[in-house]
Amino acid sequence: MKQSEHIIDFISALSFNGRLPKGINILNPFKDNASILPIAKEFYGKYYNDAAQRTLVLGINPGRLGAGATGIPFTDTKRMAEYCGIEIPGITTHEPSSVFVYEMIEAFGGVENFYKQFYVSSICPLGFTAAGAQGKELNYNYYDSAALTKAVTPFMVQCMQQQLDFGLNREVVYVFGTGKNFAF
Repeated sequence: MKQSEHIIDFISALSFNGRLPKGINILNPFKDNASILPIAKEFYGKYYNDAAQRTLVLGINPGRLGAGATGIPFTDTKRMAEYCGIEIPGITTHEPSSVFVYEMIEAFGGVENFYKQFYVSSICPLGFTAAGAQGKELNYNYYDSAALTKAVTPFMVQCMQQQLDFGLNREVVYVFGTGKNFAF
């Protein structure tokens, strides 16, 4: 089976059925926005259409302006168009972490070389939001409260096992973040 097929099957089935702490909402870009899954299919079909073993790179969880808008970890709509050649009509997002990630990808030799060798995901493949002081939904990380971490840990472990079953390299994993994400 091709890596793209494993990934699309995985993200298409993502669903958290547990109970979240009060005030925390789930961010599932693949269920929340019908236009995201076709974008993800195009991306993964373009860069993961083989059975090659890749090394895992893990971030925290999707945010509203990156994977929440594109379905691709650490990729906002600007980077998706500029580096990956995939336009997302009707929306423009800027996620600061994607700037760093795509600078790293370019230093590595570009998207073709990078995505042939690495699979970028998140310790928690679904994101979270919480209302800020003005009532606006803000990104929330799985480790921002002990109650949320406890609520989603079984889900995260299950998702990690499913992704490892894609045939990923189990010798090395790279983690974005040196603090709480790395410790977890």
